[in-house]
Amino acid sequence: MIWNEARECMSRDELMTLQGERLVQLVKKVYHSVAYYRKKMQKEGLEPGDIRRIEDLSKLPFTTSEDLIQNGPFEFLAVPQSEIIRYHSSNATTGTELIIGCTRDDIEIWAECVARCIYMAGLGRNDTIQIAHNYGLFTGGLGAHYGAEKIGAAVVPSSTCSTDRLIKIMKEIHVTGIMCTPSYLLHIAKAIRNVREVGNLKLRAAICGMEIWPEKMRKEIEEMLGIRTHDVYGLSEFAGLGVACDCEYHKGLHVQEDFFAAEVLRKNSNILVKDGEKGELVFTTLQREGTPLLRYRTGDIAALTREQCGCGRTTARIDLFGGKTNDTIVIRGVSVFRLQLESMFAGINDVHARYLMRIYRTAGLDMVDVMVGLDETQELLLAQEKDFVKIKVTAAVRNLIGVTPNVLFANTEEIARMARGVSTVVDERSYR
Repeated sequence: MIWNEARECMSRDELMTLQGERLVQLVKKVYHSVAYYRKKMQKEGLEPGDIRRIEDLSKLPFTTSEDLIQNGPFEFLAVPQSEIIRYHSSNATTGTELIIGCTRDDIEIWAECVARCIYMAGLGRNDTIQIAHNYGLFTGGLGAHYGAEKIGAAVVPSSTCSTDRLIKIMKEIHVTGIMCTPSYLLHIAKAIRNVREVGNLKLRAAICGMEIWPEKMRKEIEEMLGIRTHDVYGLSEFAGLGVACDCEYHKGLHVQEDFFAAEVLRKNSNILVKDGEKGELVFTTLQREGTPLLRYRTGDIAALTREQCGCGRTTARIDLFGGKTNDTIVIRGVSVFRLQLESMFAGINDVHARYLMRIYRTAGLDMVDVMVGLDETQELLLAQEKDFVKIKVTAAVRNLIGVTPNVLFANTEEIARMARGVSTVVDERSYR
């Protein structure tokens, strides 16, 4: 199934011409509307007239998450604030929100991209799709919702309600498709198996993203539920899910190239690699109005291929390898930096201790333990105050990543042994 055959199956020559036209217009727009890019281009001796085709993309400056954070939410806006109808955000290394503004057309493009992904998963207007992503500032729930509505499917906006209720709704409304993080789906699948409801469900397909999931997890979910699963890629900086998705052939994720120009750089350099070689994934938002981005360095390790897929789509595909060029950790779909976790622990007032965060999986769901290390003197002083410490630590972690941790106490020697030389975080999850 192909949602927009005219765009997804156009010849490579036609696509590159379209990309070039859109890049030319984009560069003119950001040069005259975004002082940040104008200054960067002038520093490199570039003017809009120097960009004439998509091959000129490599002449343009890069953008990083640090650039977005340091310059604040309004410096990158390319339209008046009166044209922004929505703001979304994600966490940043400093604790500052990374805020992105969206126009009405940005929201429509987002819905179009997700609609294409849903069709790649073999779902359509006659399906009932359950959205089990969080709604709100996080871009997962709303993007999935818009895409499902665009294709005319019935939407069940269950978000992350209790698992028992989610399964009950799935059964009673005859849900045929679900969109959520893969770890949450594995958790749901095990719960369904435990109550022996698999045979009573109509579920046919799942579209999962926002976190790393190995092929082993995909196969486990498919075998447990008897469904097809599809991987979807997105970034909050681009308004979330829908940038790319895999089709029934599962040979890479199709990039929505009429909206996003993809490049791959050699790791920790500015040199482009050949198709098929691994490197850092870089995107340019060709049609974004509110916060357009030139050559945004995602930090994700991937390879790019432009060979036509068996499904008929001609768009480039990315193979994601689960690695990052930076120190990002993804927990239940939320990206967070180790530095940010360290800053969070350092900022917990009235509690002086060494901390260690342990991340692991239980029944397919990401879990978090926080070990609070105290020396012997502190253990005596805080013997009557452990409930207070638990409240402070729990609130800090939950506010940052949206997960309620299990707070445990240990002496500093035990913390040092468990840390194995790591300062703050031990990630015990397997990605193989």
